[in-house]
Amino acid sequence: MSAQSDRRWAQLARELEFTQLPELRRQAEGWRTGLTGLTALLAVLVTLKGRDDLAGLPTAAGVAATTLLGSAFLLFVIGSVLAVRAAHGRPGSRVLLAGQALRRWTEQEIVRVTRSLRYASVCCVAGVALAAVAVVVAWATTETPPDHLVRVTTTTGERCGEFVRSGRGGVVIRTDDGDGRRIVLPAQAVRSMKPVSSCDTAS
Repeated sequence: MSAQSDRRWAQLARELEFTQLPELRRQAEGWRTGLTGLTALLAVLVTLKGRDDLAGLPTAAGVAATTLLGSAFLLFVIGSVLAVRAAHGRPGSRVLLAGQALRRWTEQEIVRVTRSLRYASVCCVAGVALAAVAVVVAWATTETPPDHLVRVTTTTGERCGEFVRSGRGGVVIRTDDGDGRRIVLPAQAVRSMKPVSSCDTAS
């Protein structure tokens, strides 16, 4: 390596002392933007879509998924606040005019901004991980609704369940009463049969 190259690297190293804080501020702005976007996205998904999905989960799974999503949202908010403070400093900071005082303040600010960015990144990663775990919990505990649900009107009332077969002996459906037993509705008693999306309400 030539002497000219060494001098250039030494010059860049000296300049880095004066540009390190602005560069960290720019990095903090990027983290702030990303965390704010993740926070808004999670809030929108939970508000518009997640409420119905979480309500359909078993009680324990619903509580676990809600807790995980709430913790993820809190971590995103904390990370966003840390990134904002790193990008813009503390409110009420004084402008230092003395050279040595400014140098000490800059060194302290670099340490503080670096620490805030590190904590913000940890909050981001942990928040994404918690949100992912909440999704896995929801997927693992959501029961697949039965296909081919029908509502059969008979002379004695209505019955709803999963269609199994029909023939001369009547219409056979499987009810959702815990044991999945089959019910045979005599053909002469059947008045109508129509497909539905849920047995809770007619559709």
